[in-house]
Amino acid sequence: MRVVIVQPPRKYWPFTSEGDNFLLQQALPALAAPLREAGMEVQVIDCMPLHIGWRSLADELRRIDPDVVCSGENHALYASEALKFFRLCKEVVPRAKTFAGGGHFTNLAHRYCYEGTPIDAICIGEGELTVVETVKEWAKKDPDLSKVDGLAYWDGEKMARTRSRRLVQDLDSLPMPAYDLMPMHLYGKSRYLFSPGGTTIHHSRGCVSKCSFCAWWTTMADRKYDSDGNAQLSPRWRSKSMERTFEEIEILYYKYGKRSYVWVDESWNIDPRFNDAFAERMIKSGMKTRWFAFMRADCIVRDEKKGILEKLVRAGLAHILIGVERAEDDTLTSLDKRFYTGGVAQQAIAIFKEKYPEVFIQATFIVGTKDENNESLQKQVDLAKKLDVDFPAFHPITPVPGTPIFDDALKNGHITYEDFDNFDWLTPALDTKFMTRTEIAAALYDMNKQFVNTKWLLRGLTSKVDYKRDMYMWFAKVSGSMAIDALKKRVNPLNVGHYQQLVTPEWYES
Repeated sequence: MRVVIVQPPRKYWPFTSEGDNFLLQQALPALAAPLREAGMEVQVIDCMPLHIGWRSLADELRRIDPDVVCSGENHALYASEALKFFRLCKEVVPRAKTFAGGGHFTNLAHRYCYEGTPIDAICIGEGELTVVETVKEWAKKDPDLSKVDGLAYWDGEKMARTRSRRLVQDLDSLPMPAYDLMPMHLYGKSRYLFSPGGTTIHHSRGCVSKCSFCAWWTTMADRKYDSDGNAQLSPRWRSKSMERTFEEIEILYYKYGKRSYVWVDESWNIDPRFNDAFAERMIKSGMKTRWFAFMRADCIVRDEKKGILEKLVRAGLAHILIGVERAEDDTLTSLDKRFYTGGVAQQAIAIFKEKYPEVFIQATFIVGTKDENNESLQKQVDLAKKLDVDFPAFHPITPVPGTPIFDDALKNGHITYEDFDNFDWLTPALDTKFMTRTEIAAALYDMNKQFVNTKWLLRGLTSKVDYKRDMYMWFAKVSGSMAIDALKKRVNPLNVGHYQQLVTPEWYES
């Protein structure tokens, strides 16, 4: 069977330049490896770094003439482009079976299984085992998808859903990602952001929590269905061993020359034993690396007490992102983020500022929660000023499919399925009890102006830490290019709504 895995052309966020978006999508080599191990002929097309537009992609699909085409999407924002791709497949390679995966299709399988759908099967949850079994079934003379766990598909009369796929218990049992099938030299080419030669990597999957605004944990959750077909999810967190993780790093470091790593784990630092062993091994190796990770604040505080955090910084930790989210404990509790109450995020940030000032600290705040008003917004601003991190980011709460917030918003008519193109975490998608979306957008603009300004930029550009100078140089570069682009289009660069527009690459349609 000839299988092609595709990341189709997409528009990109205005806050990141074209090159910065082209970090490796982990799903591509992760899915290619078990398919190849199972004896399939596998190719991967990552359109973004290769600058393959829609017409060129159609030509490439015709040339390959695949038996199966796989693609996935985690973001509702890009759902329309994912569907455009599957429709393209049915036009140019009509005999090929189409296989969709990722968080968006996992959580909305019922929306994409219908008569005439361009998607032949949807992977629900983790994909490595499911994709291999599905392709093997399609290779048979009389395939029966009901034999494959973890699938949804249109059976000719209705949507069919097979038994839930059990999560892979031992991540070390999965084959090494097929990095050799990827254009590794084209990732991480930005001069400043995650450079030199940045790439993504992960050692863990899932989460131990289930924040109501977050859909990331749902794809890797234990999944059961009640009698009405409703999914019951339980959070699960699993990790590769330190030895297996380090084997992967050695491949990226020595074979592909990657020195900077963007860990895409939902929560990198859950297990202190892994954290300690990883730091010790990295320090002993002598590798000179810099890396970014999403870290839980409570685990940061724990690891500092255990003496692990200092080792992680010596092992290359250069950039952390902590989801502070809210200033009020009651709002954190309502968002199912109870483990952050009591000021633990403030404690974690204080540790870095006092003991490890060389680490770039990024913090996110969520605005536009159900009871948001001008007074509660000011509380977020006051907390951000008190924390004084390198980069505070304020994001409007977004009803991502797979979350209780999405279910509630859809049920009450606050959103429709047609609103996905605005789900960019920059554009307010919901009114609050006291504020409209337009008012929230204006407030967000004012909040960001208080932090991201000339004084803030000069402080960063004069930092004694080269990584921090690079990050601020990147901010300056991107802000300048955005303003120039706005002027070229005769758009006011200070317009509140301008930055909520995706940018179309020049090669997008080519």
